[in-house]
Amino acid sequence: MANLVRNTKRLIIRPMEISDYEVWKEYFSTMDESRNIWDNHNRPSERLTKTTFLKILKSQKRMREGDKFYDLIVFKKASRQIIGSVAAMDVLRSVSQTAYLGYTIHNKFWGQGYGKEATKAMIDIAFRDLKLHRVEAGIEPKNRRSILLARSLGLRKEGLKKKVVYLRGQWNDLLIYSTTCEELGIKWKGEAKRRPG
Repeated sequence: MANLVRNTKRLIIRPMEISDYEVWKEYFSTMDESRNIWDNHNRPSERLTKTTFLKILKSQKRMREGDKFYDLIVFKKASRQIIGSVAAMDVLRSVSQTAYLGYTIHNKFWGQGYGKEATKAMIDIAFRDLKLHRVEAGIEPKNRRSILLARSLGLRKEGLKKKVVYLRGQWNDLLIYSTTCEELGIKWKGEAKRRPG
């Protein structure tokens, strides 16, 4: 089983657990006003119940067991509060061995380097533990903060995918930033499986 836990200088990154309910509830009820269209926002109290939380845990576990989506929570070590999440999404195996990167940080903690620290740890998990060969971030062209984060991590800009994701009622373009394990000095130790025939 893959190791999905990382301890960095300031953060703990791991799957959510039942004991995280109260800090999860606090996370989604203490956001500052949204600063852009990609920012998280407070959830209504009816979406912050223990029942809802347990459903989320069950769904996340099922997605991990199906090797499809690894959604990890980011804790600030000093306070043990949740400050965001990172993910390896839409995992493709076969001859591809790739996944999309996902990342979000609570807007109270923007500009302090937590996004870079957490996403770097997620990339390490993706290559060393999930045994992926490539990760990519699909970023809307106007999402300047996310582009700066991708660049700071050394991700390579590959180009623009036109009308590739349906968000906010319309099809949107994505800039693709990516890296492979070899580019980070990690030898790929997975197994590419071809479809029969």
